Amino acid sequence: MTSHALQFKTDGAAHRIHNEAEALDVARALSLRFAEGAAIRDRDRVLPYKEMDELARSGLLAITVPKAYGGIDVSNAVLGEVIALLAEADGSIGQIPQNHFYILEALRIEGSEEQKAFYFGRALAGDKFGNALSEIGTKTVGHYNTTIRPDGEGFVINGKKFYSTGVLFADWIVIFANDENEKLTMSFTPKGTQGIELVDDWDGIGQRTTGSGTTVLNNVHVPGDAVVRHHRSFERPQTIGSVGQIIQAAVDLGIARAALRDTITFVTSRSRPWMDAGVEKASEDPLTIHRVGQIAVRIDAGAALIAEAGRKVDRARETLSESDTLAATLAVASAKVLTTEAALEASNTLFELAGTQSARAEHNFDRHWRNARTHTLHDPVRWKFHAVGNYLLNGVLPPKNGAL
Repeated sequence: MTSHALQFKTDGAAHRIHNEAEALDVARALSLRFAEGAAIRDRDRVLPYKEMDELARSGLLAITVPKAYGGIDVSNAVLGEVIALLAEADGSIGQIPQNHFYILEALRIEGSEEQKAFYFGRALAGDKFGNALSEIGTKTVGHYNTTIRPDGEGFVINGKKFYSTGVLFADWIVIFANDENEKLTMSFTPKGTQGIELVDDWDGIGQRTTGSGTTVLNNVHVPGDAVVRHHRSFERPQTIGSVGQIIQAAVDLGIARAALRDTITFVTSRSRPWMDAGVEKASEDPLTIHRVGQIAVRIDAGAALIAEAGRKVDRARETLSESDTLAATLAVASAKVLTTEAALEASNTLFELAGTQSARAEHNFDRHWRNARTHTLHDPVRWKFHAVGNYLLNGVLPPKNGAL
């Protein structure tokens, strides 16, 4: 590819991860480091530029690159666990790469050979891809007003995006826009491209440091070979939605684990037993013991569902058959339901079991609930139940989109 867009380079090179075991080891090490400042970053809304650069240099952002293009192409179960580890440390850091991996999956499905070779190569070098997808003020979340139109040998894009998770940290802004036939496209634009304005105006109660603000697109010129016809991916069986959703479920799993971790630490070190419990320590209260065990089992069940869904997504990616992609879609929907419920329950139960002391602002434990409540709004689980139930009862196939 010879266009100016594909001459963009970033300084330095990322570590090359060689296998799945190493990927998990790297994720565990980063999780420990990122957890140290998570409460302060949330409280003061300190954006994780340093942490995202470290994540990129670690090589984790390239673990889904196909083997044919120099990557290790980890299983989706391993991808889910990597995301869960990052989200357990910091919910925002766990969410930011979601769109990066979604974009790489979309590239795998519909990119040209030249596009795959170049952009997968950039991922291996440590480049970060951020999304300019969602908009506010449209009829539904699946409708877009942003347009891409022919302009000389390339195209020009105009529009305005919100919920642009990751663009503040990204090397590439990947813009989703409708062509003249209302078909969705995906365009790769280097950071700093003229006409792109990034606005740090995300003010959500949770996931406060994802940088999910506004992206303004004013006559943004892109070469033809930087555009992927994204709509074609959903005209046949594919795994783009399933990969995206398994990552969303993993973020919720990580948030749930973090809440349970802080519950156990606080109950065993700070909480007092209830006066009628007849025990010496809060950790000996039989009702507390039962509740902690209950939450732990549900979290483990969520992790098991993600792992099983990951295996089905792997299978569907190999065959791209209608039956296998259906099985993957339903499995991922089930995992998303359970991890959503586990994250909300664990982050609420923290206060119930840890007691009044845990509500003091100095601990910032409310970030777990705020993160869970905010992140689980992305894809309403009531429609996951509907997708599963409608297939089982009526044989209605789930819709083919990025949310399933």
